[in-house]
Amino acid sequence: MPMRPTPFGSVLTAMITPFDGNGEVNYETAWELARHLVDTGSEGIVVCGTTGESPTLSDLEKVALFRTILESVGDKAYVIAGTGTYDTAHSVSMTRKAAELGCHGVMAVTPYYSKPPQAGLLAHFSAIADATDLPVLLYNIPGRTARLIELPTLKELSVHPNIVAVKDAVDDLDFTKTELVGLPEDFGVYAGSDAFTYDIVSMGGSGVVSVASHLVGNQISEMIEAIRKDDGAAAERLHAAMMPLFEALFLEPNPMPLKAALTRVWKDVGRPRLPLVPGSDAVTQRVLEALGTVQLA
Repeated sequence: MPMRPTPFGSVLTAMITPFDGNGEVNYETAWELARHLVDTGSEGIVVCGTTGESPTLSDLEKVALFRTILESVGDKAYVIAGTGTYDTAHSVSMTRKAAELGCHGVMAVTPYYSKPPQAGLLAHFSAIADATDLPVLLYNIPGRTARLIELPTLKELSVHPNIVAVKDAVDDLDFTKTELVGLPEDFGVYAGSDAFTYDIVSMGGSGVVSVASHLVGNQISEMIEAIRKDDGAAAERLHAAMMPLFEALFLEPNPMPLKAALTRVWKDVGRPRLPLVPGSDAVTQRVLEALGTVQLA
């Protein structure tokens, strides 16, 4: 299957939001982290997504984070603003603000909690895309939103000139195979779960919106490059080496384990905001052990 386009690069990091000891956004650390991520394999940074704890961030904090990351890496990487919420009008407003700041694209998650029908999803995403000239990345994650963007809806949305790709966190390779066959060849399909990156890219997908790239961005980039060069042995070796890390990072709700591990191996990124809590010592140790295995591979 031919490789799909990479409108935001191949390795995007769904960046955490660092907090200080008082639970406030630490913009200085966010600036430094974005630089670190780009220096270690990331071609794009998704700001204020799930991993960035977007439900607990105010609009003022989100706008300030968009601005901070643009100032940090806007000339080096794609900056994609997480502007989608379960409120269409709010999502449109945040999308316009991201465009005014100069973000390179926006990510819009499936509306959560209200469980809209497919017609509602179509209208919601179309309203966001109509509000901007920026390219839009859809975020299909039914495990968190209780709604799947079904293939006929994705097909209809793919016709919109501003909707250019989907982040597939459905975690169902049968669905992904159908998606890759059924969607236009010029529409990007990104893995939304690290554990599925190898399979989705091997089937022609665009790349990944990654959590693990905070820790192993270069290795993920190397794996994707190996797949595209038909170096199956190298790709499989890297995938196998990283799988324990991918699994460990989700033994507790994301980004709890990641934040705990990142504080240990990089610098203090703070505790998650409630209702999330710090990652447990046991899981943090599992993450660090898995990371050590990758580094030795």
